[in-house]
Amino acid sequence: MTDKKDRKVRAVEAEMVNEGDGQSLALPNQIMPSHVYLFPVNNRPFFPSQVQPVVVPAAHWESTVVKVGETSHRACGMVYVGDVPADKVEPSDFSEIGCLTRIHNPMKIENNLQFIGQGIRRFRIKRWLSEQVPFYVEIDYPEEEESEDSEEEVKAYSMALINAVKELVRTNPLYGEELKQYLETFNPRDPSPLADFAATMTTANGDELQDILNTVPLLSRMKKVLPLLQKELQVARLQSEISGEVNKKISERQREFFLREQLKTIQEELGITKDDRSADADLFRQRLEKLNPPEGILAKIEEELKKLTILEKGSPEYGVTRNYLDWSTSVPWGVYSEDKLDIVEARRVLDRDHDALEDVKDRIIEFLAVGAFKKEVAGSIMLLVGPPGVGKTSIGKSVAEALGRRFYRFSLGGMRDEAEIKGHRRTYIGAMPGKLVQALKEVKVANPVIMLDEVDKIGASFQGDPASALLEVLDPEQNSDFLDHYLDMRLDLSKVLFMCTANLLDTIPAPLLDRMEVIRLSGYITEEKMAIGRNHLLPKALAKGGLKKSQLKISDAALRTIIEGYAREAGVRKLEKQLRKIMRKTVVRLLEDNTARVSVSSRNLEEFLGKPLFRKEERFTGIGVVTGLAWTALGGATLAVEATCIHEQRRGFKQTGQLGDVMRESSEIAYSYIAANIGRFGGEKDYFANRFIHLHVPEGATPKDGPSAGITMASALLLLARGVSLKRPLAMTGELTLTGKVLPVGGIKEKMIAAKRQKIQDIILPGANRGDFEELPEHIRNGLHVDFVDKYQQVAKVILNR
Repeated sequence: MTDKKDRKVRAVEAEMVNEGDGQSLALPNQIMPSHVYLFPVNNRPFFPSQVQPVVVPAAHWESTVVKVGETSHRACGMVYVGDVPADKVEPSDFSEIGCLTRIHNPMKIENNLQFIGQGIRRFRIKRWLSEQVPFYVEIDYPEEEESEDSEEEVKAYSMALINAVKELVRTNPLYGEELKQYLETFNPRDPSPLADFAATMTTANGDELQDILNTVPLLSRMKKVLPLLQKELQVARLQSEISGEVNKKISERQREFFLREQLKTIQEELGITKDDRSADADLFRQRLEKLNPPEGILAKIEEELKKLTILEKGSPEYGVTRNYLDWSTSVPWGVYSEDKLDIVEARRVLDRDHDALEDVKDRIIEFLAVGAFKKEVAGSIMLLVGPPGVGKTSIGKSVAEALGRRFYRFSLGGMRDEAEIKGHRRTYIGAMPGKLVQALKEVKVANPVIMLDEVDKIGASFQGDPASALLEVLDPEQNSDFLDHYLDMRLDLSKVLFMCTANLLDTIPAPLLDRMEVIRLSGYITEEKMAIGRNHLLPKALAKGGLKKSQLKISDAALRTIIEGYAREAGVRKLEKQLRKIMRKTVVRLLEDNTARVSVSSRNLEEFLGKPLFRKEERFTGIGVVTGLAWTALGGATLAVEATCIHEQRRGFKQTGQLGDVMRESSEIAYSYIAANIGRFGGEKDYFANRFIHLHVPEGATPKDGPSAGITMASALLLLARGVSLKRPLAMTGELTLTGKVLPVGGIKEKMIAAKRQKIQDIILPGANRGDFEELPEHIRNGLHVDFVDKYQQVAKVILNR
């Protein structure tokens, strides 16, 4: 097979014109070989007018290069194969039309073979002589057949191509070298090479270019090339415009920069202005003139100013020093706002912004009255504790307004880094002062009202404990010399009025809690919520929606239904959300129905809010059922306790309802006490001797804990043993001991509000809580009948007689 190929090659060589060493350029009128070796081309097909380097893997194509080098014509076939890798190409991957290419200067570089390929003429593969590498085929050369009628059209297309090539070279000079190479090789008036050369100048994909290579008739080929060239010209124009715009902007900025530098130099020579270092130093000195810092702090700032003037502007130390001076001169040293010590005005502001909360407002007025009497409101720390949505943050704003002080608030929730309070060391990259220094910089006075929100939700991590850092801040004896790590200077925070908020006291560290005066905000009863909704929340919702009072009317009955059926919580946030929902639906109706006003009553309320979220609570009644009172983070709540006998086969006691450890122990104490003393309360002495008792506290999905349900569970067991039920609604709370003593509990206000919410008027409270009850506002105590007890015998007397 090899001998046969060699004979064919020699026959072809005999037909070729002797070309000496094979390194001279091929001429268009040379006799073309009829058999050639093939090379695959991946990205773009090779064209007859093209001259460019070719690189192929030596491991796979070295034999082909050697075979081509042994021929006298040194020509091969370059055929497009698409995306098929060169080492995996097969005969079926080759296109039918390829380009006869002369090889010049072949050389091996590392693992690749490199040579210069000179495109000569199109060919068509007639027959495969070798289907393995090196691929060897028999070829022929298709002729360009054009009629005489098309000569003028060809000439027109030629001129169009020439003009497009000229413009493309002008817009992109990179094409100039290719054009120069073409002109040295071909006659510019020959239309066929011109069409092929124009195709090589485009960035069309391989398939589009192969289609042009397959098109042998000249006129048809030129018709395909011209649109591609025009498209390339449009892209080049757009690229040129973009480059021009960018260069213009850069030139303008450079011009402005040079002019500014020249102006700065001229001004410095004339003494009109100073350099940046002097300007910064003057700025900081101007700030100091408006402040009244202590002597030690003033000396330290002056020392930093001297350092600033000798440092190079481009040095890192210059930036650190400048930032330090910027912060240290932004602190309002010795700048205080004048307090408004008008108690009447303070009461008016508090009453305007808040309904109910009379005890809280009285305590704040007392604090302001002391300041008015002394002619100075000293720094103090107040902690407002209550459920979400009861107005803790808004009270802080009202206090600031009543005093005429600036107000600043930031949240401590989730804070884990003590540097947020005391600042970072100045040596750290990106160091900043703590939140307190940032607050003083923003409010521009040294005696603002600063609210520390969510103080019960501070975290701790390896970066420190922010709660410990607050010990210095919230101690009136220490905060006059508060040290910020960034400034490394003592700040006087004794004039700052700190107000903290929390939902729970349990998670606040005891040393921190000891430094604050606790003011409790309980939840609101229905009447208070109605006043808040009517006076504050509804006007706020109307303003948010751009509505007038006349466009939306909500009846008192509808407002009460919203509170009891959709917003049954201690605060008023859900009530506000429901009113905003009504407002939005009202706006939709006004726009769609073109009505003048919308009225909301209890009858059509469900059209706005849907079905009520809360069903009307039914009090549990029956033998062994008693209602207790509980305190939660969201306010007070009623708690039903049920007791029943399962069987009389053996003694036993079971508790359910997700009871916590403390509550489970309370139930055990109640069971032991009633079992031991049932005879004294008129029950069967051996009632619990052979009975299995089940105690349940609905709702089962809600975790419960605490000792305050002791007398409630004991009463449920007593009623079960006596086989009687309560004759009228009654609620109770109190801790029970094994000897029958009733101990005091907390959260009396929240529990009384919960009882009134359920329309329960008869209450049993520990005797030690009498003072807590008498301190409640009169509107909460009204309508309640309370029995104060110290021993369980008194409890038993009350429940068995009612």
